[in-house]
Parts: sequence; structure tokens; C-alpha cells
Amino acid sequence: MRKLIDKLAKKHSLCRSEYLEIIKNATCADAAYLAALARAEKEKHYGKEVFIRGLIEVSNICKNDCYYCGIRKSNQNCERYRLAEEEILECCNAGYELGFRTFVLQGGEDAYFTDERLCSIVSKIKEAHSDCAVTLSLGERTFESYKRLYDAGADRYLLRHETATKTHYEKLHPENLSWDKRMECLENLRKIGYQVGCGFMVGSPYQSVEMLADELVFIEKFKPDMCGIGPFIPHKDTEFSGFCAGSATLTCMLLSMIRLIHPTVLLPATTALGTVSDDGRERGILSGANVVMPNLSPVSVRKKYMLYDNKLSSGAESAEELDKLKQKLAAIGCTVTANRGDVKR
Repeated sequence: MRKLIDKLAKKHSLCRSEYLEIIKNATCADAAYLAALARAEKEKHYGKEVFIRGLIEVSNICKNDCYYCGIRKSNQNCERYRLAEEEILECCNAGYELGFRTFVLQGGEDAYFTDERLCSIVSKIKEAHSDCAVTLSLGERTFESYKRLYDAGADRYLLRHETATKTHYEKLHPENLSWDKRMECLENLRKIGYQVGCGFMVGSPYQSVEMLADELVFIEKFKPDMCGIGPFIPHKDTEFSGFCAGSATLTCMLLSMIRLIHPTVLLPATTALGTVSDDGRERGILSGANVVMPNLSPVSVRKKYMLYDNKLSSGAESAEELDKLKQKLAAIGCTVTANRGDVKR
């Protein structure tokens, strides 16, 4: 196993069967070895710095009905909200004062947020904070829409592909959503010039270890600028409510492997990882991650953006308690940096 891991660290590439062998057979000692190599690789390119992104959840209204998602259209128990432009700009102003230099606007696919409205928001953020990056995570849109937002000043776009396996995608989404369309959107974002992020769930319903190997093959081929992975966590108001959550340990091992596959990738220690494990964020950073995304949304709406049960939004997940996050990361030898944290290419 160590020979395979060393091969990955040296060549940044393995074949599917080799990825599968590591996933299936790695011991705790092997995972620790992977993590040590991943940390060294991260530090080679980014030092011990961890980049912070201010997450603003702009709306939990969504036209889609993804089977795993707590804000899916058919969830009648979801208390809906939508932030006005002024509220979003206020979040950015508050975040800037706290030291954030990247703002992530995330939300469901809410038709209210037309190109005109979003372009206005993006351009005003950039006008007020020219030294900041704007990241959007607002789902599938047309090429023309993505281009308009990019021209308005958006720097990055996060669009989790959820799974690299088409048949698996179809088990997680209704018929009107297409894996091919999701892949087309990712390619369009890259063509336009965004820093592009994708990502997948670990331990989602019907996922096999072979599918996880396919995820790594996909990451190796696509080479995203950002890759957000986290354990699947069920939501009580979805048809997957009875499924078990994904493993923090497996997620951390996959983070290490992704860092070795693509050394300069921006790799978050996600909120989901912190939700399934009290020290999940720290474990993710020690496994090769270098991004965290504290919540900048108005406190009144944070518990309404409930993609999965018990989603964290307070404590060190809260932008207002950035000092607490800094202390936790300092305890594991890392420092929070206030710069934009662009990908190194």
C-alpha cells in the first residue's frame, strides 16, 4: 500500500484500480501517511495558511427537487426566505470589517435572482471592495448567464457535480435534472474563465467504493480550481431520511488523495465535515484542506438554510466568532490569512 501511496505523491496520478485499492484496503496507518504527505504538498504551495471565505446564503428557495436536499422544492416544512440586495451588501460590508476578502453567495435555484439582479449585486460588491473576490454558487445557468455574471465581476463559481457516475446521479435527482447538463455547465464555466469548483458527497445513498474511485479519476481529469467534498448527511424531510451519514474518516482520506492528485487545488474543510465530527474541520485541515467558510448570513436566517439535519452555523462556523476559529487552527499549527486566496496555477 505504501508503494501505491508514494506513487500517487510522486506522479499525482493513479489508474482507477489503484485508487480503488487504496480506498478499499488502506489502514489507519496508511490514512495517516496519506495525510502527512498531503499536508506537506499543501505547505509546498500554500504554506501553513488557511484561507477564509465569508459564506452568504442568499436564498433557500429552489425550483429543484433533489432527493437528498432539505431545501428541495417539495419540502413543505422548510421556512423559506430570500435576502434583498441591501442585506447581501450589508453582509459583505460586515465581513470586510472582520477581515474577509472573499464572499461566497450561495443559494437554491431561485428564479428571483435574474441576471440583472445578480449582476447588480456582484458589481456593487466589487465596487465597494475592489480587493475582494466574489464566488457564486447558485446552480445551473445558461452559458450566457454565466458570462454576464463573469463580466459583472464574479471571479469563481462553485457547482458541485455530486457524483461522477451518471447512473448514480439519476438515483439522487428527479428526471428533469441531467448529469450531462451538469457536466456541460462545468465546462462552460471553465471556458468563460472562472476559477471553477466542483465536488461530491461521500457516502451518499447507493454510492459504491467503485464510484468513489471514479470520483478521483474525474478530479484527476477535470483538475478543478476548487473541490468541495463532504460526508452525506440525511435530512428528516427527504426520502433519504433513513440513510446513514457518510464517514468523516473516509472523507478525510479522500481529501488527502485529492490534494496529492491536484497539489494546488483549493480544498475546503466543509461544514458537513464539522457537523458529523466535532473536530471534523481540524481533521480536514490536517488531511490537506486549506479553506474554511464561516457563515456571514444574517443570524435570523442561518437555521433556515438547512440542507441536512443539524447543519452547523454557530460557534467557530460563525463569521462573528472568527477569533475562535483562529484559535482552533492555531492549535494545529495553521494561521488564517486575510487575502483573497486565489488558486495557484
